[in-house]
Parts: sequence; structure tokens; C-alpha cells
Amino acid sequence: MLFNSYVFLFLFLPVVLAGTVLLSRAAGRRASLIWLAAASLAFYGWWSPAHLGLIGASILLNFGLGTRIGPLAGTGRGRALTAAGVAVNLAALGWFKYANFLLDSVNGVSDTGLRLAEITLPVGISFFTFQQVAYLVDAYRGETKEYDLVDYCLFVTFFPQLIAGPIVHHKEMLPQFQRRGDGLLRSRDLAVGATILVIGLFKKVVFADRAAGYATPVFRAADAGLDLSCADAWIGTLAYAMQIYFDFSGYSDMAIGLGLLFGIRLPLNFHSPYRATSIVEFWRRWHMTLGRFLRDYLYVPLGGNRRGPVRRYANLVATMVLGGLWHGAGWNFALWGLLHGAYLCVNHAWAATAERMGIPAAGAGRPRRAAACLATFLAVCVAWVFFRATTFAGAGRVLSAMAGSGEGGRGAEVVDGLRGARIVALLLAACWLLPNTQQWMARWRPAFEFGRGARHWARDDAGPARLRWAPTAAWGAAIALMGAFAVAQMARATEFIYYQF
Repeated sequence: MLFNSYVFLFLFLPVVLAGTVLLSRAAGRRASLIWLAAASLAFYGWWSPAHLGLIGASILLNFGLGTRIGPLAGTGRGRALTAAGVAVNLAALGWFKYANFLLDSVNGVSDTGLRLAEITLPVGISFFTFQQVAYLVDAYRGETKEYDLVDYCLFVTFFPQLIAGPIVHHKEMLPQFQRRGDGLLRSRDLAVGATILVIGLFKKVVFADRAAGYATPVFRAADAGLDLSCADAWIGTLAYAMQIYFDFSGYSDMAIGLGLLFGIRLPLNFHSPYRATSIVEFWRRWHMTLGRFLRDYLYVPLGGNRRGPVRRYANLVATMVLGGLWHGAGWNFALWGLLHGAYLCVNHAWAATAERMGIPAAGAGRPRRAAACLATFLAVCVAWVFFRATTFAGAGRVLSAMAGSGEGGRGAEVVDGLRGARIVALLLAACWLLPNTQQWMARWRPAFEFGRGARHWARDDAGPARLRWAPTAAWGAAIALMGAFAVAQMARATEFIYYQF
């Protein structure tokens, strides 16, 4: 079920909220949690009821293993159970997400013609698999507590974050479910949550979907073998950078807002990444919970930076390539991850060299910061070309046209370049000059802030205090108008980009 659909906004969400209130009053907190877990499963099964069996089996298996592993934390038997549990989770993810990809790769190399029956990718499998792998590993580390099945089920299936994140941690979520008191909704949570929900919806249907109208034709033409003009290539690439930015930012806002409606705070997952002055900072701001997972459960176990610079760089590249493949079963995603791994290696090497030579950091002085920000953004855009194009040849045509070289720089125009340039410029200005949602709402602490600098970022550059949101009639009317305009644009619900991962 899509957050930006009429059935979700005007049927599912009101029914779930009303049921939560009624059950809380009539039967208490426990009944409301059972209702919320059942509603989340219904949300998941809306598209494909057959996949309810998969997520149900995954929940029962991992909950059972977690309760067994906890008392065996640090022991050989606990390690064996943890390894078995992680292997089963990754095998299921590998089968559904990568089996056909691997066969196609083998066929491409050896021309064997191997085929499998069509495998439908279960929605959200990457997200709920990673959450439960982290739970099992933490159980082995002795970091979990005794949870009951209803709380655990809600931890995995809570619908605001089930399909596309954030990748939540049991330490953040399960205590909230356990201490919800009477389970009743709070007026402050409803006001803040509804505001953030509307802002996210506006970003998705007004900004992201509008940018998609300029990105999609360009990349479709490139993948089809058509040459592009230099202007079209740049417009298409920058439009996609804006599309995925506001699509994911909008989703992240909507997830946080939906969680708050039920009194649950989700972790911060997106924080103005295009303002980053380095690739390292970019990954502290983009899909923050995925970065945390990759760091804690892949990069650090591989050795992190504890075994010298060469091993550190190898670990970075391996982590980012696997992170790229997590986004999709395709060599283009692997190359995107490889590029970011290389960027991170260069970033760390330059930072170490600059420190030895006494060169000021990129953030020292506004001109240096602006230059570093622009360089980082352009590097990210080059990588987005491989992320968006479905073929290497298509990506090559886009990059060739952007460089103005060869036939690729003199192709026919695909989109209205002048109109596209204006839209891209306006969206870039919004990215770089306006406070983001978390900064605008910082007084109300709507999300968990974690990671280096997150709390500082949430309060920095938030603009004049008089322009920040407050629970007043004027702001209520403004948000209502924004919501009405966004709903009016929902002629056709489009998927969030991260739903496919």
C-alpha cells in the first residue's frame, strides 16, 4: 500500500487510528498493540497476500532464535545458532532478490541458458531481513532483553517503516512499544506527526514526481540506444538527483510523521545530504540507518580501520559494493557502490594527507565549504547515472553527453531543456538554502538523532525562530492548504523509489 494513495490516506490510516483509540479505551494498551500489529500485517499483505506467509515465518523463526540465543550469549552454541539464523535470513533474501540475477550473470558469461521460474520480490524483504539479522547478532552479544511475540512482531512490521525503512533497531523501538502507557494518542504527537506527514507527501507528489518527468525520458532514451544532447544529459541527471532526493526525503518524513501519530519516534534517516562537504559526510546524512547497519554489522566485523590503511580501504570498498547490491540485483548497483567505495577511500586518504600537511578542513570558511559541497554533489551525480540507468551502455551515453564528447553530445533533444532547467534550479535552491523538516521542527524532537553531528545538524541553519512551525491556527491552516494541494496532485499514485529495494 502506497503512502501517497487515496486508499491509504483516507481509508486505512483513519481506520487504524480510530481502532487504536477505541481499543486503548476499551481494553488497554495490549489490545491496541495487537490491533496495530494486525493492521501492519494487513498493510503488508495489501499488494500480495501470499507474502504474508513469508514475513510471518520470518518473524516466528527469528523471534524463536533470539529467545534461545540470548541466554547463550558469548558461548559456542550461541555463536552457532546466530550463524545459522543469519544464514537462513540471508539465504531467503538471496533467493528472492538475487537468484535470477546470478543465473543471468552465469548465462551471460557461459551461454548456458539456465532459467528459473519467475520469482516475485517480496516488498520490503531487504529492510525486515536486515532488522532481524541485527536482532540476532545483538542477542548473541547479550544486548537484547526478554520481549514478547506481539512486541517483536510490531517491531518488524510497524507499517510506517516496514516497506522502505528506516532500518530500526530493537533498542529504539521495543522499549517504546512496551512503555506506551494507556496507548492513547496525544494531541501534540498528532499535530507534529500530521504536519511532517503532509510535508513529506508534498515533497513526493509535487517535487519528486515533477522532477521524474524530466529524468525518466532522458534515461529511457539513453538505455534505448539514442544519442542525447549535452543539455538533456545534464537536465536528466540533475532531475534524477532531485527526484531521488525528494522522493526519499518525502518518504522519510512521512514515515516519521506516521510513527508520531501513534506516539512512536523513528530514527532520523535523511538529513540534507546534498549539503555535505565530503562523501564521508554525505553517507552520514543519506539513508543514515542503512549506513549505521553497514558500519556496525559489516564494516566493523570485517576489521574496520583497525588493521592498517590498506585493509581499511579494502573493507570500505567491500562494504559499499555490498551496500550497492543491497539496493538492487544488478551490476549497475554494484558499480554505484564501487564508485562510492572509491570516493570514500579518496576522501579518507585526502583527509589524512591534509592533516599531516596542516591544510584547513573543507568547512573552514564559506568559499571552501561551498566549493567542497559542489564537488561532492557532482561526484554523487556521476554515481547516480549508474544507479538510474538500466544498462552500462545507457549510462555511458549519458556521461558522454554530459562531457559533450562524441556523438553523445550532439543528439536530439528529449525534454524541454529550459523548463527542466528552471525546475532543477528551484529544487536545488530548496535543497541548499531552505531548512529541512527536522530543522524546521527541531523544537519538537520528532525523530531519534544519532551519529556524529546529527543533533547539531538538526538545529543548525533552521532559519528565524518566528518562521519555525508552532501549533497555531495560522500554521494549521497553512499545512492544511499544502496538504490539499498535494492531494490534488495525486491523480496517479507512484511508487517511492526505495520501495523496489
